[in-house]
Amino acid sequence: MKLLFDQNISYRLVKKIHDAFPLSNHIETLDLTNTTDLEIWIFAKENDFTIVSFDGDFIDLNTLYGSPPKIIWMRTGNMTTNNLVNLFFERKSLIRDFLKDNAAEVLQILVEK
Repeated sequence: MKLLFDQNISYRLVKKIHDAFPLSNHIETLDLTNTTDLEIWIFAKENDFTIVSFDGDFIDLNTLYGSPPKIIWMRTGNMTTNNLVNLFFERKSLIRDFLKDNAAEVLQILVEK
């Protein structure tokens, strides 16, 4: 379960969800902080990652270029890292099913306020 977290999500999340998603990483850890969304998208595709972001720009790239990589679009608004951790554990089955589904390209996780 290789998730690649975008810069708009705290790198601390990766360690906190390690038990559920052990192969996950963050663009900061991979020295991709100053790269474009397209470069991150290409890196994810070449390295079999699913991109996790609050940013809808990756949805645009998916529309232009298709999948892979898969995209998890976090539509949660501002959340603390601990609340995001809880959300990932609450939605663990949904996320895992999405990652296993070869036909699925985008998963939107929506939390209404």
